[in-house]
This record gives sequence, structure tokens and C-alpha cells, in this order.
Amino acid sequence: MSAPRLPGAPFVQYRGEELFVEDVRLADLAREHGTPLFVYSRNAMLAALGAYQRGFAGRKAKICYAMKANSSLAILQVFARAGCGFDIVSGGELERVLAAGARGEDIIFSGVGKSRREMRRALEVGIHCFNVESEAELEVLSEVAVDLGTRAPVSLRVNPDVNPLTHPYISTGLKGNKFGIAHKDALRAYQRAAALPGLRVVGIDCHIGSQITQVLPYLDAMDRILDLVTQIEEAGIPIEHIDFGGGLGIVYNDEQPPAADALWQRLFQRLDARGFGGRQLMIEPGRSLVGNAGLCVAEVLYLKPGEQKNFCIIDAAMNDLPRPAMYEAFHQIVPLARPTAQSQVYDVVGPVCESGDWIGRERSLAVQAGDLLAVLSAGAYCMSMASNYNTRGRAAEVLVDGAQVHVVREREDVADQLRKEHLLP
Repeated sequence: MSAPRLPGAPFVQYRGEELFVEDVRLADLAREHGTPLFVYSRNAMLAALGAYQRGFAGRKAKICYAMKANSSLAILQVFARAGCGFDIVSGGELERVLAAGARGEDIIFSGVGKSRREMRRALEVGIHCFNVESEAELEVLSEVAVDLGTRAPVSLRVNPDVNPLTHPYISTGLKGNKFGIAHKDALRAYQRAAALPGLRVVGIDCHIGSQITQVLPYLDAMDRILDLVTQIEEAGIPIEHIDFGGGLGIVYNDEQPPAADALWQRLFQRLDARGFGGRQLMIEPGRSLVGNAGLCVAEVLYLKPGEQKNFCIIDAAMNDLPRPAMYEAFHQIVPLARPTAQSQVYDVVGPVCESGDWIGRERSLAVQAGDLLAVLSAGAYCMSMASNYNTRGRAAEVLVDGAQVHVVREREDVADQLRKEHLLP
């Protein structure tokens, strides 16, 4: 029987009866490092990045990895070494990416709630640009920059009111979202930014959401942003770069997102037709670079038959894999050894004391206690959103590069969690 094509293939695939990441048998990793265990393919990340690099060949463009998708230091290091910049949304992310070897000039600072302390630190390290998300933020950032005797480079994030056709929790470009400055207010905001003593206008930014699987929302947003660039420059404010954000979706189940190079071929056709093809561009991909490069290995603890449902209880939980509980998100769940027994339908759940602690519903699996499963497409928004709920330690992480295995995060124990706490006298 031929092996099914899995998200992450060819870097995640069955060889014979067993599941491999690159040249490493996952069952061997589970035996050596325990479970739950996150496993990442370095070459899958670089292949995903390569599609963007092909799409931008011959153009003035900078790829800034949106590190909130996965902020583990080794993964940041992979992208830094590959020439990426970084899109950050907090002071903590700034320190992480600096620790991974990034330079200040390669960093864009996004986010709706930057503090004065974060602004000051970012200015001190010489970041490339602040993506400003409100007029109030403009005023504060100018004050901070004046206090430091400098001018902050700014790009205004404009909310184009475009429906990205994705889950409402990860839609960011509609009128009702908290992100960005309303399209109708953007020109006034740019005029205010240009007048403030501590600011230097350098660009415009737009990001409409995440897990976008169609081209049309990008084209709609692009047209609205280009119209606005024309208005802003006619008002005497030059725009050095245009930042189109990220949000390109990946395959979790049966989605069919465009490849990054094909998407940008379409977008450059529109840019060229409108006379903007030679502009400096910035993009901020996250999920599409790491999502299908990672998976989580878990052990089956118990099979629990019920009157209405059968439950497969595994040792990974919502604190490790929060997307199903947060978004009702789908992840494929497959055995590490291809089964020979007849399958049954299970809800795959974790041991956390919450009804929302489920990983997959109504999955056909041939399993027994002690078997190992892989939760696929877990490279994005899993470890970066992981928690210690129920005093569960965060999982270990390993990075696979061909036949080499690097432990990039040790498993967290209870002592790690208690270290910063103090009992009352």
C-alpha cells in the first residue's frame, strides 16, 4: 500500500511502515527524549522560505519572519542565518531575536500595545521600523524618541477593511478588529506623524489575517493600500517601503493555499500594472514558514470507551497544542507505525482537567495503550502559545537536519516552574 502524502512531505513521510522526519525515525526520538515531544525539520523551513525567495527574485524585498508563530531560539537562528529579518510584537521577542543573532536593523516592531520601555529599548538597538497601530501610539513614540535625542522610523499599519476569509479569531483587517488605523483615517494619521518631532515616516503596513488560503483577499488589500500610498505621496509624504504583512495559509487537512512563489507572481503582476513593482517591499510570513515543518509526538495513555464516544487519551494536551481548544482547529493525527489492526473512531484528548482539552474529534485510529501518535502541522502557534496549565511542564523540542538531531529546548520540570515563586513567611 502506498504511503499517504502528509502535510510537511517530503520532509515528513512514512518509510516502509514507520514515520520519519527527514532521515530520523520518530519512534527513536520518542524513546530517547520522551513525550510529548516537538520535532522540527530544518530543511522543511528552508524549503518554505525558498518559495518566498523565488517569488521575490530580482525584486527589492525583505522577508521578515513573524516570530510569534514559533519563537524558539534555534528556529530564529535558522532564519537569521538564511538572511531573514524579523517581525516582533513585544520586548521579550526583541531580546529573543537579538539572542539568536539578529541585528537591530533587521527588525520590525508590530503590535497594538507597545510600552515606553519597549519603545526605548527598540530605539537603542536601532530597529528598522515601528509598525504603529494607533494615533495615540504616534504621540508616545515621538516623546520617547525625543527624550533619546533621535527620530523613530515609523510605518503606519492601515486596516483596509478586507475580509481575509479565515477564522474570525485570526482575522485582523476588518473594521471590528483591534489592529491598525482605519483606512479612512490613514491620511490624517500620516500627516500627524510627519509633523511630530520624534518621528520619521518610512513606510506603510497592512496585515489582514492568518491562515489565508485564497489570492483574492491579498489583491483587494493591495489595491486599497496602493490607492492610499498615492494619496499620501500626493500630500507630500514619501513612502520608502510597502509592507504587505503575512498570513498565507498552510495545509492542515484539505486546504489548497497557493504556493508562496505563485502568490507573489500574481501580486507582482498587480504591482507592475499599477507602477509599484520597483518599490522596496517587506513581508512578514510566520505560519507558512514553520507550520508544516513541525509535529508533536505523543503517547497513548488509555483507551476509554463510552456510551456516545470513544476516547483516546494521550499525554499531550491543550497546554502543548492549544489551537484546537482556541480555534477548533484541525490537525492530522497519525500513528508512528502504520497500523495493521482494524481502526475505531475516537476523540483524541489530553489529560488536562478541561472539557476543552481535545486534540482531534472523531478520528479513525487503530491504536492501543503505549502506541505513539504524531500530531502534524504543529510547528506554528503551538510551542509559542504553550502554557503550564495544571502545572504541566512544557515539552522538549528537537531540530532535525538530515540525520542529525539537535535538542533545542530541554523538557521543563516542576522545579523550573517553581523557581520564581516564593512561599509566605
